[in-house]
Amino acid sequence: MAVSEEAKRLGEVVESSTSQFIAQCYELYGPPALGELVRVGSPAIYGVVYQVSTQPIDPGRRVTARGEEASSEEDVYRDNPQLSRLLQTYFHALIVGFADGAEVRHHLPPAPPRIHAFVYACPSDEVARFTTSTDFLHILLTSNVPVVDEMVAACLRRAAQCRSDSREFLVKAGKAVAVELMGQVPRLNAILKGLRT
Repeated sequence: MAVSEEAKRLGEVVESSTSQFIAQCYELYGPPALGELVRVGSPAIYGVVYQVSTQPIDPGRRVTARGEEASSEEDVYRDNPQLSRLLQTYFHALIVGFADGAEVRHHLPPAPPRIHAFVYACPSDEVARFTTSTDFLHILLTSNVPVVDEMVAACLRRAAQCRSDSREFLVKAGKAVAVELMGQVPRLNAILKGLRT
């Protein structure tokens, strides 16, 4: 599958399994958005971001407030330049497919991403290609990750923005979600409402 050259490198995989990976961002507070499609490795493995966290590098050392005298949050970081070295931002992504030659497969890859593999934000054309089929929704909707319904709605909104046929895509995706969530009306309604946001 051809990959767009405008993809931005976001970070590196620091933890990996067959169904998900965690990446550390190169830039503090520079993660992809909830529901964003990201790509890792070669051949490409695709994931959807479901959680972002910022925490101290030393997990045994709690962050302390530093802004009592500061007039803005920017002042806190300017007056404490070491903070950018003591904090780190991570994002978690649920694996939803992989490239198999020129084809995209919407199921788990044969092996997880490698540790230290680079993670890229998928540009619009790549998102549109990946979401041509809505088969990836099954993995998302049957996962037990936190805020799964909000993640699905955010993912579909982003995919719609990347397409010229955004309305038709959302109708198609809404029907696919309805089939997956048959008998789960509250969840279905929550996701469909999230598509309008």
